[in-house]
Amino acid sequence: MTTSPMRAAGLLTAAAALSLSTVTPAQAAQGDYVALGDSYSAGVGTRAKVDDCYRSPYGYPALVAQTYGLNLDYQACSGATTSSVIDSQLGTLDNGTGYVTMTIGGNDVGFSSILTECAQPGWMSDCQGAIAGGRAILRDQLPGRYDNLFGRVRTKATNAAVTVGGYPRIFNGEDCNALTFFAPDEQSTLNTATGELNTLARSKATGAGFRFVDPTASFTGRAVCDDPEWINGLSNPVEESYHPNRAGNVGYANLVGPSVTGRAATAQRSAEPAPQRTPAQRTRAAADRVVAMRLSSPENLAKAKAAGLDPAEIRRLDAQLRSPDTTVVDRALTRLRQLDRQAD
Repeated sequence: MTTSPMRAAGLLTAAAALSLSTVTPAQAAQGDYVALGDSYSAGVGTRAKVDDCYRSPYGYPALVAQTYGLNLDYQACSGATTSSVIDSQLGTLDNGTGYVTMTIGGNDVGFSSILTECAQPGWMSDCQGAIAGGRAILRDQLPGRYDNLFGRVRTKATNAAVTVGGYPRIFNGEDCNALTFFAPDEQSTLNTATGELNTLARSKATGAGFRFVDPTASFTGRAVCDDPEWINGLSNPVEESYHPNRAGNVGYANLVGPSVTGRAATAQRSAEPAPQRTPAQRTRAAADRVVAMRLSSPENLAKAKAAGLDPAEIRRLDAQLRSPDTTVVDRALTRLRQLDRQAD
């Protein structure tokens, strides 16, 4: 059953009260705080889903609200685009709104589908073509979409301090996840495209009189496969993938809070630990994700042959991924990565 927005807000408030530190009355600020945006604003990646939109009590808007004593109206929703924010998230904005934050634009350019394409073995995917398609939308359509959304926000929330957040560069050049096949040049191109999205968002946000926070510097050295890691790699469930974890949302909150309120926090937060899985569970999840890529489909076997790989070996490895023996599964995943590099 779908959770209603009012019940979701109640669940979020209760969860936040239990899991986040309290705020003294002296810290409280006047004016409602409305959190708009997509999955990065909803807190996807923190493994604490509250409703169908996710809206995690560990998402950066909840952390900001708790730190500064703000009355949070959590409208952000996983999967949101600029148009869906206009259609379904602006209803509570008015002259009494004090603060607004959002991350938005990633879904407009196809962030999720691009990563899904690029995560496959190179002989199966068209990563560069997917990125080029996203860049075309960024160049030709997203500027006008930002203008439309930001103009509507300002019209409705005439007195609000509005902060737009950018996106972190999620890769460090290494692919340490056994179930993904990102080549170094693909990671570099994805990071560059993220920078281009941030540049556009900054230009449009500041042009509308909003503030912009760029998380790039804060997340440098904390990307996927870094230690510490502030962004999840490919995860189970898959919706948690390539989003800031609890530590990453603390990093966002420490940037966004001072920007939107104009006040430094009395103390920076530390992240609460997320639930952990056993190595066997992680291996099984990795194998399931690669199985879902349908390596042995006629189309993908034809691509393997065209890349100089042996289709019979691909079929054999695909079968081994279904083994209950995690040692067999690990060996199959390792061999698939070797074949991916060989095909490159």
